Amino acid sequence: MTLLTYNLNGIRSAIQKGLIDWLATQNFDVLCFQEVKATHDVVDLTPFEALGYQYHWHAAEKKGYSGVATFSKQAPDNVVLGCGLTVYDCEGRILRTDFGDLTVLNCYFPSGTTGDLRQSVKMGFLADFYEYVQTLRQTRPNLIVVGDYNIAHTERDIHDPVRNKNSTGFLPEERAWMDQWFASGFTDSFRHLHPDKTEYSWWSYRAAFSRAAFGRAGARANNKGWRIDYISVTDTLQEYIQSAGHFPDVVHSDHGGVFMALSERANAL
Repeated sequence: MTLLTYNLNGIRSAIQKGLIDWLATQNFDVLCFQEVKATHDVVDLTPFEALGYQYHWHAAEKKGYSGVATFSKQAPDNVVLGCGLTVYDCEGRILRTDFGDLTVLNCYFPSGTTGDLRQSVKMGFLADFYEYVQTLRQTRPNLIVVGDYNIAHTERDIHDPVRNKNSTGFLPEERAWMDQWFASGFTDSFRHLHPDKTEYSWWSYRAAFSRAAFGRAGARANNKGWRIDYISVTDTLQEYIQSAGHFPDVVHSDHGGVFMALSERANAL
């Protein structure tokens, strides 16, 4: 399985910026998009179908907000929208697809950037999501948990850890959750293969000269970013990780794509 996770910050906007043309040059088995900001019926999905993908969608109830979508070349055996908690499911944050013994969770963790209320929602989500996954592992032990976690785990995952030590996305309690997450039987696929490498997956629009120029100027051009998008796998899959990394130069969003390839042996679990 070769998998891409990508926060698109609006799927229609990303398509206009050349997403389909770029995907045509790649060969991913599974595409996990976050922050699609649309329902499937308002997006022309025929170009994805022409590339061999079928899709499953979990949109937010609020129009133009949040939402996740998973595209795959193989039909999943089982699809579950949400985690069963309305407070998160109404925002379209989790989409589960099962492929044989492998389960992919496409996730968009809440951001706390708009204030204390949303930061509280974020911390509640982290606690509830952890329990949800631990329960799911009892019946689905081979999990791939991908998406925008909205947390930079270590100082190596953020360009300026000192000035951002009190910023949401790098708060001590958020980083402690990541410590707990990876200590509970999950592997950070990128960091597993590249323990000392610095790569980022998100660059602030606010640090660019303008939204239209974010791909050429400011934070992204100077690589002043954060690594907040992850592909975690249960430790049962660790030995099958063949490659993992980022696409910092692919500009369809303020995020960059993150990829991982598992060996074919993982399909025989």
